[in-house]
Amino acid sequence: MMIWRKAEIEGYAAWIGETDLVSIGIIPELGSKMITLRNRKTDREWLWRSGKPLGNGGYGSSFAAGDESGWDEMFPCIDACMYPQQPWQDRAIPDHGEVWSLGWEHHCTGSALHCRVEGVQLPYLLEKVYSCATEGTIRIDYTLTNKSDSPFSFLWAAHPLLQIHEGMQLHMPSELKEIEVAYSEGGRLGVSQDTRSWPFVQTAAGIVDLSTMEPAAGNFAEKYYFTGKLGDGFVGISDPVTGEALWFTFPAEQVPYLAVWANYAGYGGNYHVALEPATGRMDSLQQAIPRNEAAVVEGQGIYRWFLEINIT
Repeated sequence: MMIWRKAEIEGYAAWIGETDLVSIGIIPELGSKMITLRNRKTDREWLWRSGKPLGNGGYGSSFAAGDESGWDEMFPCIDACMYPQQPWQDRAIPDHGEVWSLGWEHHCTGSALHCRVEGVQLPYLLEKVYSCATEGTIRIDYTLTNKSDSPFSFLWAAHPLLQIHEGMQLHMPSELKEIEVAYSEGGRLGVSQDTRSWPFVQTAAGIVDLSTMEPAAGNFAEKYYFTGKLGDGFVGISDPVTGEALWFTFPAEQVPYLAVWANYAGYGGNYHVALEPATGRMDSLQQAIPRNEAAVVEGQGIYRWFLEINIT
């Protein structure tokens, strides 16, 4: 069972949820951000913090102008874009979506924390409930409600920025063999929409193993999606030095795509990686919708999914 208590983190009201094995911290005012994900047995903190103070510039601001820390929700888009479908055509969706920069309503029932937020440019209600599945497993249940009579397309992706060091390993379903580049600082992996093999990629400097964390001295930064839909909904990262690991599991039918953001000091001088289960593929609705790779919630409909986080 998870026990919740109120707290304050850098001046923001927060909720701390704890089991015997795991501790998490949520700041509802900052997009319902998870700011800490800690193994209580080893005291390992998995989430990365920048050197910036917590906070953001409010709705419509640049993600990079905020604290860039912890775990944010990216919805209903990732890259800033104009919504491409009627009846909301040409409405501006901000950088990294709407919900990371909004305050979320919230209440605690004792064993679960309930958070919810309403859309600005699109008529939706997004809810998530934090609870525990086991002592070492956090569960987040998501519910998206379309409050209009018209269907709309959306992208959701988790954005947990993780602390890393050289040599840590990524673990993916075995069927994933190819990636599509969304962004590659300096063009090491090519340009947007180029495809490459996984995990070994031929670059100008030689073969790179993308499943192994590189040193910060590399000054690389890359975002890519696996090209195929998932058969099994899981992804993990392990530390061969300590034997610890972090695993995400999710329903592949509702969350069929997976992306990786790997920043080896190539963007903003930061050093972290994000494992990003996603309901759509590529970062813009203007790309995903024509390829039929965006999720759709029907008029007056509901779209549900979950994410479980296991610490070992």
